Amino acid sequence: MKTILYLHAGAEMYGADKILLGLTTGLDKKKFRPIVILPTNGILKDKLEEAGVLVHVIQYPILRRKYFNPKGIINYISNYKNKSDEIVKYLQENNIQVDIIHVNTLAVLEGIRLKKKLHVPLLWHIHEIITHPQIVNRFLCWCINKYADIAVVVSGPVKEHLITNGVNKNKIVVIHNGVDSNIFSPNVNSDYLYKEWNVPKNAIKVGMIGRVNNWKGQDDFLDALAPLLNEFDNLYLFIVGSAFKGQEWRIEKIKKKINFLPHHDRIIFSKFRKDNYAVAHFFDILILPSTSPDPLPTVVLESMGCGCAIIGYNYGGITEMVKDDYNGKLVTPLSKKALREAVKKCVEKKAYIDYGKKSRYKLITYFSLARFLSNFEDIYNEF
Repeated sequence: MKTILYLHAGAEMYGADKILLGLTTGLDKKKFRPIVILPTNGILKDKLEEAGVLVHVIQYPILRRKYFNPKGIINYISNYKNKSDEIVKYLQENNIQVDIIHVNTLAVLEGIRLKKKLHVPLLWHIHEIITHPQIVNRFLCWCINKYADIAVVVSGPVKEHLITNGVNKNKIVVIHNGVDSNIFSPNVNSDYLYKEWNVPKNAIKVGMIGRVNNWKGQDDFLDALAPLLNEFDNLYLFIVGSAFKGQEWRIEKIKKKINFLPHHDRIIFSKFRKDNYAVAHFFDILILPSTSPDPLPTVVLESMGCGCAIIGYNYGGITEMVKDDYNGKLVTPLSKKALREAVKKCVEKKAYIDYGKKSRYKLITYFSLARFLSNFEDIYNEF
């Protein structure tokens, strides 16, 4: 049996968090023993423990913008060394012999020090396309190229980004994320959301789900689609997501913007929810308006599983998930006009019904959880 040490950047329940949960709980437990160390408590820790996965919290530093200054760099380096050593001490005290280190995000660099201290291979699982600051992008790509024994990326666009920035292509393997099509399914009951959000049963529901930050595109969503509320009396718009701690001002900014829009009574904002399987099922159309390429957004896969049409900007991982005019529409990146026109046509022609059925088929065929787990088990067996 191989023991795999997983390091992650948080304990919430967004895309990479869900992928880690699905991977560690879905592995063949006769062959693999997952050990997860998180930097904080949260819903992810609770879910892992409920599934019987060994989890421990050590507050190691995560590479965030708050460290991008002289004082921050000094603090990061100090905490990095101390907390990495604390992880090693925890493993030694509990007689845990690690065979593979699996780092689940570019924001966690502790895997590099642990690779040296434990003398085991490092698998770096990369969910991001870092475009700025460029100095950070170049540094991270250098780290991957020098220290990762293998870089598993979530999509072709992520692979191309790494190769362009100097990572040896022979180190890179693409494994698309997978989701459980039994949980994210057309059979989900989401009817209670009509009452909760005061939405009529004949509504056409268009929404986005994602962290509220500087690139997920909540402003683009509102700018592009709010004008359509003038044209369709039964159209409702939804934004679901929360901000990082300390950036709650972003949520207040969105709420204020919504309140000043015409027909704001048909725009619903909700912070992060635990029932996103129901929210994805509730929507007729999911919008992905990310203003930077999204590597392989899990929310798109979840919505596909629920039989939802997908419309988004034509770059990043969505291009491998959505076929234009098959299960959705891909439009010119950052063109709010193109986004608006795509949604308008989809609503007018009720194309979202057929798109949704094909989304479900494509999810089951290419992005199943079983396929995802099998691919990772094959990688682990190579070490």
